[in-house]
Amino acid sequence: MGELVYVVGMSAVAVSAITGVLEAGRKPIDLFGVVLVALTSALGGGTMRDLLLGRQVFWVADQTYLVAAIAAGVATFVLVRLARLPANLFMVPDALGLALFTIIGTQAGLTYGAPWIVASLLGVVTGVFGGVLRDILCNEVPLVFAGELYATASWAGAVAFISLLHAGVAGSIASLIAMAAIFSLRLAAIYWHLTLPSFSAKA
Repeated sequence: MGELVYVVGMSAVAVSAITGVLEAGRKPIDLFGVVLVALTSALGGGTMRDLLLGRQVFWVADQTYLVAAIAAGVATFVLVRLARLPANLFMVPDALGLALFTIIGTQAGLTYGAPWIVASLLGVVTGVFGGVLRDILCNEVPLVFAGELYATASWAGAVAFISLLHAGVAGSIASLIAMAAIFSLRLAAIYWHLTLPSFSAKA
């Protein structure tokens, strides 16, 4: 399970760095700025999780994550300069990054011994916080506040993951099922504009 967590974590970092570049690419930002957005997107959620758990930040403990984020960011920067990509392309890797990071964060909370509700919320923080920072740096309304199900999809997947573990499902299988659920729910929310009820104060 430990090796799987490491591979998933590295994949999540690379995918989230890609989303940072794809969004930053829509703004007049130079290479340094693009890499900064990529790093923030890739490392922000996990950094916040580790600070909340009071443990060494993951990319400080293992600089491979930092290298993977920079490499993915620079490679994507080169690609988007060579090919015209759809404006909303980053939604797909963003949904994938949300799924990967949510399960990594939830697993970290469970390993730390946190109650299920705390572990699930740590998964949400890991999944969404990097994207929030990315959107703020790009002067955009964060996706988590923009309408379609985002944090809700993350939390639903985290709870599903914990439930599957308690039901005796193997960790690797539970991870794949929960990640697929988050990814599918997020894309379905985008496609069919699924949202939670909004607050509207009466005059």
